Amino acid sequence: MRRLNDALKDCATDVDAALDSLLAETGGPRARVVEAMRYAALSDGKRLRPFLVMQCAGLFGVAGAAALQTAAAVEMVHCYSLVHDDLPAMDDSDLRRGRPTVHKAFDEATAILAGDGLLTEAFAILASPQCHAVAEVRSELVAGLAAAAGAAGMVGGQMIDLSPQRGGLDLEGIRQLQSLKTGALIAFSCEAGAVLGGADPAARVALLAFAADLGLAFQIADDLLDVLSSPQEVGKPTGQDAAMEKATFIGHLGVEGAQTEAQRLVERARARLDLFGQKADLLRDVAEFVVARRR
Repeated sequence: MRRLNDALKDCATDVDAALDSLLAETGGPRARVVEAMRYAALSDGKRLRPFLVMQCAGLFGVAGAAALQTAAAVEMVHCYSLVHDDLPAMDDSDLRRGRPTVHKAFDEATAILAGDGLLTEAFAILASPQCHAVAEVRSELVAGLAAAAGAAGMVGGQMIDLSPQRGGLDLEGIRQLQSLKTGALIAFSCEAGAVLGGADPAARVALLAFAADLGLAFQIADDLLDVLSSPQEVGKPTGQDAAMEKATFIGHLGVEGAQTEAQRLVERARARLDLFGQKADLLRDVAEFVVARRR
């Protein structure tokens, strides 16, 4: 895993530099919201989704620098979702990535605007010629991210998560919820690399299948961390699902059953990449990483 850890660190460094440039500090009355956007986006995240964008693009010969704008846009959308998830009207969390959430560090109104700003700026980045020279490619990226982030993706998943029916979901219902709330943006991250690289349909199908398994394995790992780890270890509150009586993979499968299911998904995700040979080794390692991580 050392090679993967080094690659993740390199990607995070590049993405952080891109975010720092794209979210440039400013003065005047709007400086506070830009500061909050930077606070949310430039925190100590894993940068997993940008890494998926850049690795999947690399399968088709796209240089990392050419994929960086798309990777940064994806991370902005991910960070926006965390800012809004943490709000008192949603999960009401005080801690994220080991430090106060945006609404605690600033205020609730600024946090809402910061999330709105990150989401909107992401689409501006994808629409810019700096993202890709071909307008049709940019248009496909914009449409894909909109689908992943909207009512058919993250927003829809969050609505299910907040609904009164959340506590009574069966296992298939939980899979559907997480495929929207968590999995949709992971799927776009992988498909975006294929879009940037002009991949053929078979390659896209393989990457989307990989992403589906990866997203569910990631969420099961999150559920396990929520039960087995402390807030200090994971950098955010734990035990919230149980406290809110939410249906989870662990609630249906138990800890050992959830661990078994996560590993089954990892093995299947790795097999989805056979089409790409050794070029996809780091993506195979990512599948292992998402269930072995401690935060």
